[in-house]
Parts: sequence; C-alpha cells; structure tokens
Amino acid sequence: MGLYTYFKLKYLLKNNTTFLWNSKQSSLIKAGKLNSIPLNLLIGINRQKKILLDNSRNFALGNFTNNALLWGSRGNGKSTVIKSIFNELSNEYSFLRLIELNKNNIHEISLIYSLISNFNRYQFIIFIDDLSFEGINYEYKSLKSTLEGGISHQPKNIVLYVTSNRRHLMPRDMIENEQSSAIHTDEAVDEKISLSDRFGLWIGFHNISQKEYLDIITSYCNYFNIELLANDLKKSIQWSLVRGNRTGRTAWQFIIQLAAERNLKIKY
Repeated sequence: MGLYTYFKLKYLLKNNTTFLWNSKQSSLIKAGKLNSIPLNLLIGINRQKKILLDNSRNFALGNFTNNALLWGSRGNGKSTVIKSIFNELSNEYSFLRLIELNKNNIHEISLIYSLISNFNRYQFIIFIDDLSFEGINYEYKSLKSTLEGGISHQPKNIVLYVTSNRRHLMPRDMIENEQSSAIHTDEAVDEKISLSDRFGLWIGFHNISQKEYLDIITSYCNYFNIELLANDLKKSIQWSLVRGNRTGRTAWQFIIQLAAERNLKIKY
C-alpha cells in the first residue's frame, strides 16, 4: 500500500463508520445513512438478536469472534438485525466499522483484508447480503480459501457476517444430486457444505406467527405515534395475505402504507 492510499484510508476510517467496497477503484467509499431501525422494534427474533449482539459485543471488545451466517426465509430481519446491532454498538464503541461487500465482488475479499488489517485500532464487520452459489465456482473457492483455517488466517480485527436464504449457501437439489450420482458421495457432499461449516455461528430465521406479526404492527404504531384503529389489525392481515407472506418486511410495508393514507411522516 502506497503512502497516499494509506493516509487517504486513514482519514476515511477516522471520519466515517460505514463503508461500501468500490470494486472499480479497489477501495472503500463512504456509505450513506445506515438503513437500520431500533433493536427493540425487531420482534419475533429475540433469540437471534441476542446471539448476534453478544457475538458483536465480544468482537468489539477485541476478542476472537466467530463469523456468522444468518440464513432463512426472506423478509424476517437477517440484514436489518446486522445493521441495527452495528448502529447500537457503534455508539458505544467508537472504533467499530461496518463494510458492505456486494456478493458479486466476493472474490476481492482478500484484497479488503490486506487493506484494513493493518489498521489495528479499528474493528471491522464485513457484511455480505443475500449470498448464495449455484456451483463451486471461482467466488465460492475464493471465500472458502479466505476462511480456511478460521482465525489463523483471518485478522483478529475482522469478522464476517453473511446473510443467505440457504443454510449451506447452495441449492438443496445440487447437494441431493451429488449424493445420488457421486462415486465418492461423502467427499462430494462435504465439499459443497464445507463453506458454511467455516462460519462458527449459524443463526436461523423462520416464518413468524400471526401473533408475532400483529405484535410488530402494534409496536411500529406505538413507536411512530400512529393511532391504531379498530380495523387496522384486520387490514394488516389482509395486506399479508395479498402478498402471500407474513414477515417483518411485510409489516413494515403495511406501516408505510398506513402512514401515507393518514398523511403522516415517519422517521427513524
């Protein structure tokens, strides 16, 4: 790293907390306002919140910390909980930094490591959203190589948080096809799931109940001072049925619509 790059990065890290990886420039750039909501508004995922919050606090304290794979159904808070936890802890630990890496540029993760690992005064969470692989391609092998051997190869001041709809980061049918056709079945299947095994924490996110869904609606209304009328909860259920899912994201979209209908502005 040249002196100009070093001092530019040093200034950037000193004056900002959230970053995006710019693949074209092979550098970090300042991110905009972090899209997060208060942790207490994330209802129905209390166990998941606690696990990741404890892990993140342990990391902020400078201890060896597990990489985390947050997997499960869409819209139930995987990405949001990462951002919300960072937002809360960064107020407490001023040296905590968040870097979002686009999944299409995952092969550049080792370059990010080389750029930031020498800035030991900071603790970096690298966040990759909605990651999955359709085969054991170059990106798969690149990430696997980076994570190989766990903490012996990963700088102590970096932790990796990844979200995916798939527990093993690959389609189930690919693993099942390997089981049915491979000569050395165990070896072939192990190769396909070995990447997810390199995450010390697997945190599952599943569909929420109707009660939890309605609790989210009520909590949002209380927080944003939206009067909850007698028919609103029934309307929120109809809203979820039209969309074919009952998730935290669906609840949030209903709140946006409800506020718009009443000409209310909501900010967080």
